[in-house]
Amino acid sequence: MKHQYRKMLHVFAAACSWGLGLSTVAAAPVLTAYDVAKVKAVSAAVISPDGEHIAYTLSVPRKPHEDESGGAWSELHIADADGTSRPYITGKVKISSIRWTPDGTGISFLTKRGDDKHRSLYVIPIAGGEARRVLDHKTAISEYSFSADGKRVVFTAKDKQDKDKKKLQDKGFNQEIYEEDFLKVRAWIANIDDENDKPKPMDLPGIPSDIVMAPTGNHLAVSLAPTPLIDDRYMKRKLHVFDIDDGSIVSSFQNPGKVQQPVWSPDGKHLAVVSAEDINDPSAGRLMIADPSDGSLTDILPDYLGQVASIAWQSNDTVMLLGDEGVWTTMKKIRRDGTGLKTIIPAGQHVLSSLTLARDGQSGAMVSDSPTHPRELFSMKHGDTAPKRLTDSNPWLKDIRLAKQEVVTHTARDGMKLEGLLIHPLDEKPGQRYPLILHVHGGPEAHNRNGWLTRYSNPGQVAAAQGYAVFIPNYRGSTGRGVAFSKLGQADYAGKEFDDLIDAVDHLIAIGLIDKDRVGITGGSYGGFATAWCSTYHSERFAAGVMFVGISDHISKGGTTDIPNEMFLVHARKRVWDDWDFFAERSPIRYIEKARTPLLIMHGKDDPRVHPSQSLELYRYLKVYGQTPVRLVWYPGEGHGNRKSAARLDYNLRMLRWFDHFLKNDGKKPPAYEIDYGFDNDDKDDDEADS
Repeated sequence: MKHQYRKMLHVFAAACSWGLGLSTVAAAPVLTAYDVAKVKAVSAAVISPDGEHIAYTLSVPRKPHEDESGGAWSELHIADADGTSRPYITGKVKISSIRWTPDGTGISFLTKRGDDKHRSLYVIPIAGGEARRVLDHKTAISEYSFSADGKRVVFTAKDKQDKDKKKLQDKGFNQEIYEEDFLKVRAWIANIDDENDKPKPMDLPGIPSDIVMAPTGNHLAVSLAPTPLIDDRYMKRKLHVFDIDDGSIVSSFQNPGKVQQPVWSPDGKHLAVVSAEDINDPSAGRLMIADPSDGSLTDILPDYLGQVASIAWQSNDTVMLLGDEGVWTTMKKIRRDGTGLKTIIPAGQHVLSSLTLARDGQSGAMVSDSPTHPRELFSMKHGDTAPKRLTDSNPWLKDIRLAKQEVVTHTARDGMKLEGLLIHPLDEKPGQRYPLILHVHGGPEAHNRNGWLTRYSNPGQVAAAQGYAVFIPNYRGSTGRGVAFSKLGQADYAGKEFDDLIDAVDHLIAIGLIDKDRVGITGGSYGGFATAWCSTYHSERFAAGVMFVGISDHISKGGTTDIPNEMFLVHARKRVWDDWDFFAERSPIRYIEKARTPLLIMHGKDDPRVHPSQSLELYRYLKVYGQTPVRLVWYPGEGHGNRKSAARLDYNLRMLRWFDHFLKNDGKKPPAYEIDYGFDNDDKDDDEADS
């Protein structure tokens, strides 16, 4: 009872602080950080071969304080064509890599359950019944693909640790040889019809990923990297086709850079694949056709001013695709030879992902979100004018008041037209100016779409409910507008790309929405770099900053990251030793003396991408120089972004409190470092004492 009373006091205080009556709050609640922590979302969807059912996974966050902190659970559900959805495997489970068996009678997936020592392959019948383990291995299975007849499976898994080495480690010889002492990932073939037949390793010249068996015959498409290093996976993977019977290479493709999503045509004669245009293309987004008979690779949508996001074959000679164009998604189809391009869903209507088609190509499923709902399951049949929504994973959202979200176009100082997404302050009054939070995406090879934007690290609707405007810009260097646009930030760290951020703020000031003295900025990774830059170099423009896993020193960053080649090829376009002065001048720590922006820095302690020392450097220099409030928060066990439920909630609450303190309350010193999460460890005792 005491705990419930405290909760009522929190609601009352919130209502009073914003001048709202209790009846208004009770009748129309607003989104809070605690709501964000419970948002469910459809994470993957696959339509059955006959088009009658759609298997999908539902991401269900753990409950902070109630559950053991960790990543979200992933449940398996099946929806019928009419939208009726049934739970198949739910609760505290982690289902991944869902597929339909080749005969369409069951759904396969990876999970660890029961007495499994590692992640294993299971199949559950569509007709119902218990899931059956069809394959386990001495280490966790990471990817898999069935042969056309469903009798064999090709899968990937890491090697098992050597027993002698394990004994030495137990004796204290646990030294790590950086980037050399790793367990190799291999591809294996297993006959699942014979449980006594042991999996056999494939002799592939590299580290396999994106394995896909052809729907006919014995061909396997696989991408190979020279080493397990993430940098090689990004920049050096090449697509190959192998014969799984004799292990021979059928063909090798010289994809020019990043590559993903190889998909076989129904007759098994061609592959569609999403590839980079060249080695300097920041992101795989070109639709190419690979011909195993001659090793050719053809871009069938050259100069496309968008980003190919998802592909599926409609027939042997037609590919359907989802393309990100600006803040929207289109659905198109095109013949294999590059002719007959047709738009099915034009830009300006939907935000779609994960396209999957039935065997006849006449029905499909996808995942979609919007400004009013997170990712949900949608379907579409031949003749339909728009996708149909099938799921409602967060029915409570219907009772939440959400602020207006719109696409805003503004002009940069050099005349370039740019897009961004503006979430207006809830209950906005004409003529009134509001504090702004500028949320900058990472990458920068990424872009924001006009969908559900509120997450643990994006203040979105939570901040809007508290009287903020939130602007999410697609600055130059973002994807979604063609390769040339995505390269505009290259060799110009913190140059025109971050001038775009200032120009966006000036636009919002000019239209009368924003108070120029109450502007905050936040973002993660490259968005963290933007936050650090704007909190130092442009400090006079920003009254508060929240930096997440961000870059502060490009010289040390290049020497501590796990993607040095990607940083060179698609970002800096030169090495540190080519131009020491450039990397120093484009580093936020160079401008410590200008910094007057109160800065909250947060970082996962196990981040391999942007080393935690990047945050420590900036914190230490700001702290010692002593001209602005600064705080550093580590998240043990987290990497390049928070995964665990408690760390996510903590981040969200700290971010919002920092902005409130400095943008609304004119704080001079940092707020207390403790967080009141709104729940106590002794709630049970309190309730028992009061009952």
